[in-house]
Amino acid sequence: MDKKSAHRADRLRPKPRAITVVLTVLAFALAACGTNAAAVQGPTSSALGPGLRMGPVELVTSDLEGLHRFYTEGVGLTTLSSDEDDVILGTEGTELFRLIAAGSPDAAPDDYSQAGLYHSAFLFPDATELASAVLRTATLKPDSFQGSSDHKVSHAFYFADPEGNGVELYADTPEDTWEWNDGLVTMGSAALDPNAYIATHLGNRTPNASAKDVSMGHVHLRGGDLQQAEEFYEDGLGFAVTARSQGAIFLAANGYHHHLAVNTWSSAGAGKRPDSLGLRTVSIHVADVAELDAVASRLTAHKIPHELGKGTLTTQDPWGTGITVRVAG
Repeated sequence: MDKKSAHRADRLRPKPRAITVVLTVLAFALAACGTNAAAVQGPTSSALGPGLRMGPVELVTSDLEGLHRFYTEGVGLTTLSSDEDDVILGTEGTELFRLIAAGSPDAAPDDYSQAGLYHSAFLFPDATELASAVLRTATLKPDSFQGSSDHKVSHAFYFADPEGNGVELYADTPEDTWEWNDGLVTMGSAALDPNAYIATHLGNRTPNASAKDVSMGHVHLRGGDLQQAEEFYEDGLGFAVTARSQGAIFLAANGYHHHLAVNTWSSAGAGKRPDSLGLRTVSIHVADVAELDAVASRLTAHKIPHELGKGTLTTQDPWGTGITVRVAG
């Protein structure tokens, strides 16, 4: 492939075959991390304390109606509020996702060679709820399916919404089966047949019309440099690195496998994000004001600009993605 063709290919969203290759490399690299470990250990402690959970992800879209339908009729979220420019989605009254109409009909599409969203990952409480969501989404938009994997710590199914934003639907495996080696969790990428999964866990039953007990399990981002990502998300915000692979790091609080991930698979060397469709803000909820103040102190110590208000802190990662940390309500 010549340089011009390679550059053009890098700007395109990975197709299912490409995703499979990336996940295979990921599985090999992660497995290698623990191969020679002398003893199995628990996760590395994070500066962020108990009670952390991921809050809503905000997307800017030029197809508010199309994305609204995808995330409600497919993923299974409920509309909490809606007007012509702004839709808030969630479940059981908890906000999980926000769609914001682009201010201009000529807004640039998301560019995969730049920093931004790799996928929003919706966590389902059990296999039956996950199977329902996979079947709903695949039925609504069959061409949106991009692949599936048994990651040891979770079973995951990947889709793209109508504007190409990545979406993961997943359920965790039992936490007591997760393997930790020198503070890092072992993840893999074994084959997972979506049809067999649905047949096993849903059978011939009609899927629920909406999701129950779903949450924003983690958010996976595109970044320009893994060292910068680690300095911001671990040293600044206070997450602990839980896994590393070729071109990606995974971070969490409270011994989870990951609440955040950053990869450079298509965006290595990216600078500040241009204004475009796609990701605007990632939200993180902490347990109390003391936790919020501790985040502010770490950001100050590392000279990371931020604004601290009543119960809320705002900052940006090294590529301009908005990060909001707030006290859980």
